[in-house]
Amino acid sequence: IKLRLIVMNFLQYGVWGAWLISLGAYLGGSLQFTGLQIGSFFATMGIASLFMPALMGVVADRWIPAQRLLGILHLLSAACMTFAATQTEYSLLYASVLLAVIFYMPTISMSNTVAYNALAKNGLDTIKDFPPIRVWGTVGFICSMIAVDLLGFAQSAGQLYFSAAIGVVLGCYSFTLPRCDVSKKAAGGGWIDALGLRAFALFKEKRMAIFFIFSVFLGVSLQITNAF
Repeated sequence: IKLRLIVMNFLQYGVWGAWLISLGAYLGGSLQFTGLQIGSFFATMGIASLFMPALMGVVADRWIPAQRLLGILHLLSAACMTFAATQTEYSLLYASVLLAVIFYMPTISMSNTVAYNALAKNGLDTIKDFPPIRVWGTVGFICSMIAVDLLGFAQSAGQLYFSAAIGVVLGCYSFTLPRCDVSKKAAGGGWIDALGLRAFALFKEKRMAIFFIFSVFLGVSLQITNAF
């Protein structure tokens, strides 16, 4: 099961690594987009992250098993990324990339859920056994990034096709992963708990508030370097 989860994480971040670092070169080089236009593509991840992880988390908890929803989302994201690869006009390219990212962003946390569930069902310790598995996601990101460069896709739409291809493989692979149970019983607290809003109470603790603030600064600087 550890090997299967390593493959999942490798592909999960390989989808992202195929375009995240090289997209700016393609948009600014081959398509001659302006800096503001290029920045808007990197802002899509922030837009998607505002609502999709929480929304899809509710769906996975109540109606669709997480491993199945993971596969569906990756296939939808791959379809949007394939369409994006055929576009050179700003509005259509932006819209299709935004949709692809909207479907992709919730899969990051969902892949963790699938991994935790599989480890727990196999009697493994998530705290000790998950980190060595998760690090292969970073390896997958780097390998995908290097592959795009070596294949000459860094300044072409080939990177989007490459990302979509990995997404299709992972989408199909996700359906074979251990089943995650769903609970149709409504949780106490209604939508406040369903959307995880009660977690904001953690900010009453000084260390958590400091951690959150500096995480925001880190995220901002990370996206600036990616866009550059």
